[in-house]
Amino acid sequence: MTETKKKIEQEFATRLELVTALSHTINANPELAFEEHATSAAIIEALRTNANFQVTPAVAGLPTAFVATAGTGALVLGICAEMDALPDIGHGCGHNAIAASAVGAALALAPFVDELGITLKVFGTPAEESGTGKEILLNSGVFDGAHAAIMVHPSLKDVVTPFFRAARSWQITYTGRGGHASRPWSARNAADATVLAQTAIGLLRQQLRDGILVHHVVKEAGSAVNVIAEDAVVECMIRCNTLSEVNDVWDRIRPCFEAGALATGTVVEFDTLPSLYREFVHDNDLATLFRDNAEAHGRTFPDYPDKLFGSTDMGNVSQFIPALHPMLSFDLPPEAGNHTSAFAAAAAGAQGDKFIRDGGLAMALTIADVALSETIRKRLLARDFESDYAATYQ
Repeated sequence: MTETKKKIEQEFATRLELVTALSHTINANPELAFEEHATSAAIIEALRTNANFQVTPAVAGLPTAFVATAGTGALVLGICAEMDALPDIGHGCGHNAIAASAVGAALALAPFVDELGITLKVFGTPAEESGTGKEILLNSGVFDGAHAAIMVHPSLKDVVTPFFRAARSWQITYTGRGGHASRPWSARNAADATVLAQTAIGLLRQQLRDGILVHHVVKEAGSAVNVIAEDAVVECMIRCNTLSEVNDVWDRIRPCFEAGALATGTVVEFDTLPSLYREFVHDNDLATLFRDNAEAHGRTFPDYPDKLFGSTDMGNVSQFIPALHPMLSFDLPPEAGNHTSAFAAAAAGAQGDKFIRDGGLAMALTIADVALSETIRKRLLARDFESDYAATYQ
């Protein structure tokens, strides 16, 4: 280990208690997508007061998004801090620990940015669970000029390059004609349209390729048993290996919803929701360095036959600049995995604290390795973003 990396490790150790407390505070006050006001403020305060980061708040017109910057080096490296929680569950995906690990890595690196010849940016990215905040930041140019970005996420497995899939969502609204359930013959039942659509989707599934997932939830379909539902709202998400495949599958799924309207005499409207998750492209150099640093501090990465996870808007970032999104495990039973109350509780306990220590330190040391590698530095600085990334980001 180089002398610089030893100093970074020592700096991280001195900040660990602070960032662990930050994680617990965020976990105890979960905020939903685009509403992470207290969370964002706490992260910004930690970066400003402990390392004198220069912060640009409310980037891309999002009140909770921010960019914190330290250093002026030619090589611009970013760390993403996710912030939002899940409805009713809280931080069941551990975003409190993700944010704290990002702050820990940033505080450990900040004193050495000039020595490393880098500009270090912390991207405060809201709405990962719903709304894909990183897509908004990308389209607003927030990531322009960055050469690479990294974050680390808790799960039940240790995987350096997990498989993340593309996904997007639609809202389907049926409008019928309400009426008294005792005299239903002149009514047009919007709730029935949702049942017919879901039945059609169920029958279509055998015609879809293996691994294609069609999620749907009826969010509104009447409120009283003796009233014919005049309106109904369904949300549908399609998850596939690529965004192109998602769009192709939607061409098959949309007629299922149209069939529900046709059969019930209702009117159907479609709205594309802002949540758009692109497939992930991991950078091999970042992956190798992260693995080496994490293993050097006690993590192991078994060769799991199943490395498939869900979807993340960090995939959107990976389509624009080189990126990495490793998963580090909590020691929990399978039924207590992501998006559960048990996972939210673990994220504020010993498992979350261990994740911050291991993940934050590994990120800091990986960024140092990138900066110190003549080969990787040259590759990233030479990247023609217009031709290699930006032109293909559609």
